[in-house]
Amino acid sequence: DPVLLVLPADHMILDHPALHQAIEQGGQLAEQERLVTFGIVPSAPETGYGYIKKGDRLGDGAACAVERFVEKPDLDTARSYLESGDYLWNSGMFMFRASVFLRELEKFEPEMSSCCRQAFAAIETSQDYLTIPNDLFAACPANSIDYAVMEKTADAAVVPLDASWNDLGAWTAVWDVAEKDPNGNAISGDVLLEQVTNSYIEANSRMVAAVGVNDTVIIETSDAVLVADKTQVQGVKKIVELLEAADRSESKHHDLVYRPWGSYRSLENTDGYQVKHIIVNPGQALSLQMHHHRAEHWTIVRGEALVTRDDEVHRLKVNESIFLPLGCRHRLENPGQQEVELIEVQVGDYLGEDDIVRFEDVYGRTEN
Repeated sequence: DPVLLVLPADHMILDHPALHQAIEQGGQLAEQERLVTFGIVPSAPETGYGYIKKGDRLGDGAACAVERFVEKPDLDTARSYLESGDYLWNSGMFMFRASVFLRELEKFEPEMSSCCRQAFAAIETSQDYLTIPNDLFAACPANSIDYAVMEKTADAAVVPLDASWNDLGAWTAVWDVAEKDPNGNAISGDVLLEQVTNSYIEANSRMVAAVGVNDTVIIETSDAVLVADKTQVQGVKKIVELLEAADRSESKHHDLVYRPWGSYRSLENTDGYQVKHIIVNPGQALSLQMHHHRAEHWTIVRGEALVTRDDEVHRLKVNESIFLPLGCRHRLENPGQQEVELIEVQVGDYLGEDDIVRFEDVYGRTEN
């Protein structure tokens, strides 16, 4: 029955000793069956965060019971919160015993608890992976820990945290904390600037050149480029909605896709053919599979691979290739100690990822 520390991935905390001290306080409360959240000591009347109002003190430390959670306030209300000293920013960081959280989840969200337990009971284990059936996981209602449990439980506690905390949930927040040049620009990657000020520009796969822009965010990736005024970056949510409405693949799939055996990146995808760069980790293997609508060509560019094609087994080295005709059973394995890299060329009338029939798979992905 472990104590769980739940931390968002997009927070930056610079004062590690202060964080450790807060975690120690939180751990003591969690041992007493409290559900702990960490409240950030506010430094400004921020309207972009929810707030927590402190209740009675718990023991000799700074921890308090939670009197109530408050939604994002307007500026005047946020100023009153700051002046009172009774409110903390809601960080979305938690600490509690697993059994206590599950007990409260069952009490306040019985449908979610039931669906999660059913999904967990159906988990399949293979090697180092746990596979949850998609239909059972998709049936679980979506809700945050705050709304599902913390705002309803009588056992919520808050530990104040003053540790140079930043929520990097928007590109403006990343710009705020990034190292800047004399013109106020923060850059990452291959970036060339001329008469640019107070901007955040990130290049991941190509050079980005900017001329005469100010207060701008430019994010370049291999499959899309975002250009936004710094004051409008939250509008990226609307862009995602537009992509979804247009059924664009960018709203569903990242250019770099991870699999249990490694990863692949799509280099070219057009009518009739697709080109992928595939990496297979040492000791891993693709499933024994076939396709109804496409043939494939594999060329090894790094490492050494074992390739099964129907009843044949081939050992391929760098600069060696194999053709996998439509309908053949095939598999690639990496028996070595280094990554295998290959270029895959798919040719066919349908190139979707769902055109795959798995016969054997060490990760438990075969159909029943």
